[in-house]
Amino acid sequence: VPHPLYRPTKNKLVPCVDQLCTSLHGGLSKNHKCDSPKQQCDYEVKYADQGSSLGVLVNDSFAVRLANASVVRPSLAFGCGYDQEVGSSTEVAPTDGVLGLGSGSISLLSQFKQHGITKNVVGHCLSMRGGGFLFFGDNLVPYSRATWVPMARSAFRNYYSPGSASLYFGGRSLGVRPMEVVLDSGSSFTYFSAQPYQALVTALKGDLSKTLKEVSDPSLPLCWKGKKPFKSVLDVKKEFKSLVLNFANGKKALMEIPPENYLIVTKYGNACLGILNGSEIGLKDLNIVGDITMQDQMVIYDNERGQIGWIRAPCDRIPNENTIHGFEEGYCWPQFPSSIFGIQNEECAVNYRSNKE
Repeated sequence: VPHPLYRPTKNKLVPCVDQLCTSLHGGLSKNHKCDSPKQQCDYEVKYADQGSSLGVLVNDSFAVRLANASVVRPSLAFGCGYDQEVGSSTEVAPTDGVLGLGSGSISLLSQFKQHGITKNVVGHCLSMRGGGFLFFGDNLVPYSRATWVPMARSAFRNYYSPGSASLYFGGRSLGVRPMEVVLDSGSSFTYFSAQPYQALVTALKGDLSKTLKEVSDPSLPLCWKGKKPFKSVLDVKKEFKSLVLNFANGKKALMEIPPENYLIVTKYGNACLGILNGSEIGLKDLNIVGDITMQDQMVIYDNERGQIGWIRAPCDRIPNENTIHGFEEGYCWPQFPSSIFGIQNEECAVNYRSNKE
């Protein structure tokens, strides 16, 4: 990892009888066993790309600077992983961890709400030029101008879902059945299930400009080259049409996906489709809108009102909460736990104790 390891002292360990531990296990697997009051709260998370994290729940204080420049120091629970397995991604960026911002009762967002620090609202704005910002609370939310849909409480547990959507390309329907969509800021790419993915690929190939030629590129499955190497997506965007997701839950709830939000220019100067076939990595009928598609959009997850919103935004600068202007207009795989449960293996606990000491 890029920074020094965090080494908790023994008094930071959350016992398995604690309500936090019960919430952690109850939120997903419902499998929570506690043989001793002094037993630590173990967990295992497995992700869609077969990566995993084994660890314990700990509690520690954090310095959190608020928008008014004051600092609060809440005690927050989080997972301290001591045995990580890298998934099947070909390019692995060094990361310190995964930040849990779901709607579950133990997520960082929910804990901020419980401590009275912010409302249960989180948003992000990822810039196409690199960087962006993440915010907690509703101070920056442009309620009257954003597109809103109710959160769908589906089979996807605590994931953020705007519900089902119809898919359009260049203004016409691709004729696929409604897609169950989840927004996942932990995934660099967007993933469609087999049927909409194949329909999109067919539409793209059928509408291909004569200036482009399909080419093999080790970076991604479907790529094109031009008469000369592309330097950025802006060089090629005019050759492609926009996608639109039309969400059934909202009133005129359209999410436009222009070419720059689904194409990637590789180091070889080719333009590649940044939407992948999720069925090939076990996502089945789940359709994931990842970071590539959410660039230069402020995306808001409002758990207070049970709604998700988005609006085009210049994400390379943080707006002032009093004068919000401009809202008119290494790879991570999907961060989806497939299981989380208590560890009955004493060897794991011994490893943790020896590492800690």
